[in-house]
Amino acid sequence: MTQTIFITGASTGLGRATALLFAQKGWKVIATMRSPDQETELGKVPGITVMGLDVTNPAQIAETAKAALALGPIDVLFNNAGYGLAGAFEGATDAQLVNQLNTNLLGVMRVTQAFLPGLRTQGYGTILTTTSIGGLVAFPFNSVYHATKWGLEGWSESLAFELEPFGLKVKTIAPGGIATDFASRSLVFTTHPAYMDAIAKTMAAFADPERRSNGSSAEQVADAVYAAVMDDADKITYVAGEDAKANYTQRLAVGIDKFRAGIKQMFLG
Repeated sequence: MTQTIFITGASTGLGRATALLFAQKGWKVIATMRSPDQETELGKVPGITVMGLDVTNPAQIAETAKAALALGPIDVLFNNAGYGLAGAFEGATDAQLVNQLNTNLLGVMRVTQAFLPGLRTQGYGTILTTTSIGGLVAFPFNSVYHATKWGLEGWSESLAFELEPFGLKVKTIAPGGIATDFASRSLVFTTHPAYMDAIAKTMAAFADPERRSNGSSAEQVADAVYAAVMDDADKITYVAGEDAKANYTQRLAVGIDKFRAGIKQMFLG
């Protein structure tokens, strides 16, 4: 029996790579995005159905979930839509704070809630959410982004307990750097004059070619998504990418305080 995956944020990057990979492996794919009218390629791929979905729009979430479930059972819900808010927390507007939480955290929760009755009734399925290595460790000038990603890790770990009796698995995929246009397309910056020197140091460290060389392609992380979906282990978080694995391993090995000291030295000098 052909399985089906529903993906949010499938227009570019990891979401798109995952849609193509699962279709290649014979899955039915429902690829959603905010502007489906601008997508000219994915819908032509055998097995892929494109639908519109803005995860900050509760009415559209309900409508799209209903349309997706009308096509048949959903085996995997992949919550992937999101973006980064970076810069000085003091400089963030209330609108920026609300939009980051609405997209990265509440969007995931609302989409999941829309699918839960169907998943619970069918008695099987996987809810997989893209968090980030930024949901397990913290870097300077990403505080609100971290709040959403750490929140998703905690939410997923707790949710797994309550959904397990219904045959549902809850997992997260936590990638490190991905070689996509995330920085230009999915990164919003806040500014404040008191922090500009420190922000410049931090951004220079993030952009360092040696540091970025350990990043992954979207296709490599999509492979990790597929492996996580297919894994039967009782496991929540799947760290993806050599850079992410190295960061998380080091944090666990040396402890939070020593790890923070190293991050401070690396990013703030």
